[in-house]
Amino acid sequence: MGGVPCIRGLRIPVATVVAMVADGMSASEIVAELPPLVPADVEAALRFAADAPLERDLPLRKPA
Repeated sequence: MGGVPCIRGLRIPVATVVAMVADGMSASEIVAELPPLVPADVEAALRFAADAPLERDLPLRKPA
């Protein structure tokens, strides 16, 4: 997957799962849509996405 973070090596990108949540899908709907997943995978994807900004320095304002 070219370095894209995936769920448990299943070749399902974390971003896909997070986007599905953002679109209003529940964990059970996501698991039904992507059968290799279990509800804990959806939770793990959201935790990963929440922690991702903490792993790098983000500029607070644009340099002048």
